[in-house]
Amino acid sequence: MPDSSSQSIVIDAPPDRIAAVICDFARYPEWVSAARSVEVVEEYEDGYASRVRFVLDAGVVQDDYTLAYEFAEDISRIEWHLVQPSRMQRSQVGSYDLVANDDGTSTVTYTLEVELSIGMLGMFKRKAEKIIMDTALRELKRRVESTPH
Repeated sequence: MPDSSSQSIVIDAPPDRIAAVICDFARYPEWVSAARSVEVVEEYEDGYASRVRFVLDAGVVQDDYTLAYEFAEDISRIEWHLVQPSRMQRSQVGSYDLVANDDGTSTVTYTLEVELSIGMLGMFKRKAEKIIMDTALRELKRRVESTPH
């Protein structure tokens, strides 16, 4: 299995507001630049998504895949994994960890491990993961901090 990469960012909001944005999959196309469509295909009894289908178009990278989600009871951790290989990915495992800070902000740590269907040198793969995580965290921060509470 490939190594995972992690990055963190501080967002000016409590963890529950951040989790609400992360879990509102239907609205991803409004703020996730590469998301063409995002559809919850299966839910848990509590209404949280258990399987979500993503259609991404990031120029050279286009993919259609489904992720299975699991949530910590207090939503401080959101985990996912690829349900089955897609055109671009053999596997994907990821998580968001949300930790409240004393000043009312939260630290969000994004961990991602992707195994691509196409071969890629380790240093290019790590750079691609870093770009994906940078973009995802920046877009999440912008969305959470610009959403009225």
